[in-house]
Amino acid sequence: MALYKVQVATGDILLAGTYSSISITLIGARGESPKQLLDHPGRDFIRGAVGEYEVLCEHDLGPILMIRLHKEPYLFFPSDSWFCSYVKVKTPQGETYHFPSYQWLEGYSTLSLREGTAKRVADDSGNPLLLEHRAEQLKKRQECYGWKEYAPGWPRCLDVATTTDLDSNSKYLFTMTTVFAMRTAKSEFELRLKGFSNLRESWQSLDDIRKVFWFNKNAVSEYVADHWMDDDFFGSQYLNGVNPVIIQKCTKIPENFPVTQEMVAGSLGESTNLQEELKKGNIFIVDYKILKDIPTCELDGEQQYIEAPLCLLHLNLKGQMMPVAIQISQTPGPENPIFLPSDSQWDWTLAKIWVRLANFHVHEVNTHLLEAHFLGEVYAMATLHQLPMCHPIYKLLIPHTRYIFHINTLARTGLLQAGGLLDKAAATGRDGMLELLARGTQATTYTSLCLPDDFKARGVDSLPNYYYRDDGMKIWTAIEKYVSGIVKFYYRCNKAVKDDPELQAWVHEIFTEAFLSRTSSGAPSSLETSSELIKFLTMIIFCCSARHAAVNSGQFDFAVWMPNTPSTLRQPPPKVKGTASLESVLNTLPDVSSTCALLVVLSVVSSELGDLRRLGNYPDEHFTEEEPKRHIATFQARLAEISKEIEERNQALPIGYLYMNPAEVENSITV
Repeated sequence: MALYKVQVATGDILLAGTYSSISITLIGARGESPKQLLDHPGRDFIRGAVGEYEVLCEHDLGPILMIRLHKEPYLFFPSDSWFCSYVKVKTPQGETYHFPSYQWLEGYSTLSLREGTAKRVADDSGNPLLLEHRAEQLKKRQECYGWKEYAPGWPRCLDVATTTDLDSNSKYLFTMTTVFAMRTAKSEFELRLKGFSNLRESWQSLDDIRKVFWFNKNAVSEYVADHWMDDDFFGSQYLNGVNPVIIQKCTKIPENFPVTQEMVAGSLGESTNLQEELKKGNIFIVDYKILKDIPTCELDGEQQYIEAPLCLLHLNLKGQMMPVAIQISQTPGPENPIFLPSDSQWDWTLAKIWVRLANFHVHEVNTHLLEAHFLGEVYAMATLHQLPMCHPIYKLLIPHTRYIFHINTLARTGLLQAGGLLDKAAATGRDGMLELLARGTQATTYTSLCLPDDFKARGVDSLPNYYYRDDGMKIWTAIEKYVSGIVKFYYRCNKAVKDDPELQAWVHEIFTEAFLSRTSSGAPSSLETSSELIKFLTMIIFCCSARHAAVNSGQFDFAVWMPNTPSTLRQPPPKVKGTASLESVLNTLPDVSSTCALLVVLSVVSSELGDLRRLGNYPDEHFTEEEPKRHIATFQARLAEISKEIEERNQALPIGYLYMNPAEVENSITV
């Protein structure tokens, strides 16, 4: 007879326990045990419990390859769900086998778990049982997680109608759902108390805008309200605001943006000129041409407006990024003047507001929704479709996909639907947003998603005071080193990467469904070397954690002072200079209701919902071997160092750059 000792851990989360009957079958290289009930006096499998049991077999099973957990009815208790964290099996010889689970079992079913050592398909080549288990697991996942097209030209997404259709392993915890709903209701309630949320009127004064969300102000939002008209702050937002990924070096003035030396002489100073500054690399540009001819909507019968501006900036001797010329639309001409800092205060302010409007749409739709949320969803889908739980890349990536299906489904069923935020508060409305994101999908490149390549391509790798770059490069390098250690442990040579069919199917699915098979994107459709794999994995982890934090967490801070981040404008752009005034600006800015609708959403999505898992924090131990655990510990130590460096740097700044501090960045896109 052979006696096996079994530990079964139930998750320490709300509703994780079960009243169901749980049995186990051990499967070894020399046979399997009879199905045995796991039962002690009193209730088993309560929240946070680690139950210990004995399984008696007639003979030694040899190395334990798999286990089966059977969840079945118990007496009159109704069907429920159970969150199993892991199972450990100790053999008569004293060897311990780990079986990571970290998933819900819904209703009555049987769950097969493999021993936790990460294995590529080549490692299982001599074992038909394990090969069959890999294939069956992927088949079930592909059936459970189907693709659909939400809109033409978009990356494809999970085929569910609402969050209630998600399986339990993709949903927010009950506590997170409750916090999300309560926070939204609280924000709306505060606005209704003030009588703002249904007012389709212009703001009467700039001071009135401060009254919105006064209870939720912070140092950054107050700084924005005080400095939004300052040119140096306007320019600095391209480096350290919520959309720090679009400014690029200008080496030649575009033909459709006829800025002359005479126009900018006063801004550049007497000791230089435009051509010299272009040669020195001190001229930068932001071009919103992707917005050209994007359709706009009406809000309560009032036409809304958006344009595709160009903005020229100069890096001055103080290291400040200063706007020096703005053209509000793409086609130059007498009715499309180039606005300058030397123009009247309100002419210049209004021109900058048009640029901030364009920035809002490009940021929210493409930088944020597309490049973080919707591409991240494809990474998660492909991981589930093509990589079984035992695959080392599955174990590496799964913490960085947590909750993305839930938040993206919420976005599609609320934010993006007809009658959602974009139909209530944004110039494009839903139709324009659909078109803009489709254009963004065609424009997104692999280079733009890979941080070092992006900085080099935009010519901004040596800009001063670019904290997004400084902090981002530290985190990118830390992730890259961590990923490199994992990849090189499981893939000893390039041939192992090239010959892994599951890995190749995974990257090809991402190429097909995220990048729509566009070779012009530069995204790989296959992987030939370990270096290519390391870069691709680093990109995914960075974009699903630090990059998302950078473009998400500061949204409310920079938008609560609405003139800094308008979502729509109610008057067409000026055709001549000298006509703008404070009154005309107030009549152009979003009305009270549109302002409130936007800020309700941004106040929710910019805040944490609880159940946090910071970057590098992996409480679910998918890796069981010591080598990957060592790399995780090294990664965590480096992130702690980066966090300390950022906090020390921020102490000397007027407002700290907070959004890429690893102590604040989540592993995945959860909100």
